[in-house]
Amino acid sequence: MRKLTTEELRQSKMTRMAYASQPKNKVILLLDGIQSSHNIGAFVRLADAFLIEKVIICNAPNLNPKKLTKTSIGTQKWVEIQQEVNAVDVTKKLKSKGYFIASIELCKTSINYLTANYSQQPTVLVLGSEKYGVSEELIQLSDMLIHIQMFGMGNSMNVSSAGAIVLADLISKATWLK
Repeated sequence: MRKLTTEELRQSKMTRMAYASQPKNKVILLLDGIQSSHNIGAFVRLADAFLIEKVIICNAPNLNPKKLTKTSIGTQKWVEIQQEVNAVDVTKKLKSKGYFIASIELCKTSINYLTANYSQQPTVLVLGSEKYGVSEELIQLSDMLIHIQMFGMGNSMNVSSAGAIVLADLISKATWLK
């Protein structure tokens, strides 16, 4: 047994032109107040991996493009990235366009991500800042609140790790995707 080489991996991929015109999965990552450019870069890489519609970055005044590019390893060329100031306004617009809003935050009414039903489409997955989580205003706009059960002593995990877990679950369950 051996690992596949980069060349072997690329042989199974579509061309860059085909990828650019490929319809994307109707999922948007809305990142509100995430301060680490490395975390944002990890989300861009996830967006590419799961062929999602776009990443919307809100309230990230110190975004470092060099760190984002380093972490996203070039996938930022293939992912639509939109920068906005106000996550609440963006969420209201998306909701008015028929998007289902799912926020990852531990709340009294949140459900374990393993039991989440993503029958709604298109979907916005909201992730909040590393320090404060999803804002109360965004929680109120959410159609579903999701949490990841923690078995250890910590109360939370890295935001990009949490996003990866829930995004992979969403993609695997959503029957309305390709």
